[in-house]
Amino acid sequence: MDFFSILLVSVGVAMDAFAVSLGIGTTGQARTRRPIFRLSFHFGFFQAMMTLLGYLAGTTIASLISGVDHWIAFILLAFVGGRMIQEGFGGGEEKASCADPSRGGMLMMLCVATSIDALAVGLSMALVTVNIMNASLMIGLVTGGLSLVGLLLGGRLGACFGKRMEILGGLILVGIGLRVLITHLM
Repeated sequence: MDFFSILLVSVGVAMDAFAVSLGIGTTGQARTRRPIFRLSFHFGFFQAMMTLLGYLAGTTIASLISGVDHWIAFILLAFVGGRMIQEGFGGGEEKASCADPSRGGMLMMLCVATSIDALAVGLSMALVTVNIMNASLMIGLVTGGLSLVGLLLGGRLGACFGKRMEILGGLILVGIGLRVLITHLM
């Protein structure tokens, strides 16, 4: 697999993380450098590691995951998106502070949900000639960079449109989950 092909795969795999980052950015919960770094770093790290894990697992685990991967991604994204929508309709500032998407369980759910496709990409890379370390690194860097762009762009949109963007961000996450589910079921 050549550099350009891996770059295209990297961008394709990173789109879910970009969209999720855009949605989170609209909530205004990732305004400072620390949560922005945590989110973009973890999205990139998880994408890289899941690609590598998929490659290492080869075809052994593919049959176990392929039947449920889309359901896992849908449930995780719908849960996080539903919470964002709920907070968008609620007015309390304390609610927003305890649902920090850049920490703890929420961060892990988002990372897993957006990196399941990377696991499948890694599984498929096991069937072709590729330097998996370079491919995983590129996927991680592209995902981290696009996540950063999504967070910053979403932050600007959120500053302009307030709580409506938080609801939109939640709807985007639920929509991504539905897209993953429908794509795999059809």
